[in-house]
Amino acid sequence: MTRTRLLAALVMAPVAIGAILLLPTPWVAALSAVIFLAGLWEWFDLAEIEDTLARTVLLAVHVAMIAAIVWASRTSAGTTLALYQLASVIGVIWWLLALAWLGRYEFASNHDTYARVFKLAAAALAMIPAWCALVWIHATVPNGHRWLLTALAIVWAADSGAYFAGRKLGKRKLAPRISPNKTIEGLMGGLVCGLLAGIGFALFAGASATQLPAVALVAVVAVLFSVIGDLFESLLKRHVGAKDSSHLIPGHGGILDRVDGVIAALPVFALGKALLGF
Repeated sequence: MTRTRLLAALVMAPVAIGAILLLPTPWVAALSAVIFLAGLWEWFDLAEIEDTLARTVLLAVHVAMIAAIVWASRTSAGTTLALYQLASVIGVIWWLLALAWLGRYEFASNHDTYARVFKLAAAALAMIPAWCALVWIHATVPNGHRWLLTALAIVWAADSGAYFAGRKLGKRKLAPRISPNKTIEGLMGGLVCGLLAGIGFALFAGASATQLPAVALVAVVAVLFSVIGDLFESLLKRHVGAKDSSHLIPGHGGILDRVDGVIAALPVFALGKALLGF
């Protein structure tokens, strides 16, 4: 499984990095919307929306929300990022609420109608702000494309660090009822790797030495939020008895399995970058 996981990552990573660094923001926005919407389709499975028509309508609603944000952000001078920024703030607030949800395992777990409503609302509050944060970061001048790569590299490095540290050193369970394989040692490994990646890629993005402490702080918080996103998806899977969101990516599961940490980390990184001024 580890070899398959690495091979898949070696294929996906260069494509993602090339797109982030070489494409203009509208193209990155469009491609990322496709990826997030694919993850959203898998989320519908975890919310037990089985009817294809219902899922299609729900997906169309989210497409309409994205289109509305793009349309409303147009100005005579170009584009304003105000709505993207507001959505990112909403995303950070949502993931703090999701942390409280993680502490109440049974909440919305009985598969009744109200459970689906909560899980569908969670999908919108997770996916739309994450997409807005991604666009906001990439559109920032100067070097927005490099800062977006930094944000993603933090999550990727943290995920890999947690995986390998957990396998080699993991003894104490982090959240045994939600995700039995996650350990505190894995979390520590993820924090270290995410922090190092954040500092290294921030220098690539043009950060000065005086800005590195702020970058380090945001990187640590982003990693912690990515863990919340990962655990929340695990909670949804536990509720329905699923191991992966799909089997689309060999060794990695589905799209949602790959972006669960990203969608939680992007809003906090975007907001932290703006507040701390790097």
